[in-house]
Amino acid sequence: MRLTRQTNYAMRILMYCAVNEEQLSRIPEIANAYSVSELFLFKILQPLVQSGLVETVRGRNGGVRLGRPADKITLFDVVRVTEESFAMAECFENDAADCPLIDSCALNSALREALNAFFESLARHTIADLVRAKPTVRALLGIDLLEERHAPAA
Repeated sequence: MRLTRQTNYAMRILMYCAVNEEQLSRIPEIANAYSVSELFLFKILQPLVQSGLVETVRGRNGGVRLGRPADKITLFDVVRVTEESFAMAECFENDAADCPLIDSCALNSALREALNAFFESLARHTIADLVRAKPTVRALLGIDLLEERHAPAA
């Protein structure tokens, strides 16, 4: 199974917000950190907001932040919101009646078992786990540099 680009960048948005938890994150800064278009990130942001994984703050100094603590957002939460289909084979789909083996084939149950194991694994890992594992994430995303640029001169 291959996750979509949307899911990949949804996780990246959440990781960015997690390491930048003290302040609001702005889409242009996130887009710059990952070298991706702002328009693409805005498109991804919508389901994250609707599901409560991210909150938006409007206005001149607005931005986005996590909708709940990073250690309460599992990778499964993200995948469930961003992936459209988990059909690993045709027989997972509703119109699979064409197959003459539909009632006696073990493929569907084997794939379903594998998919459930995948989901269980994702449910054991949180956004906090992803950013905690690498303490240099803030620096790699350029967040520390942004803070230095925006800090008042002493």
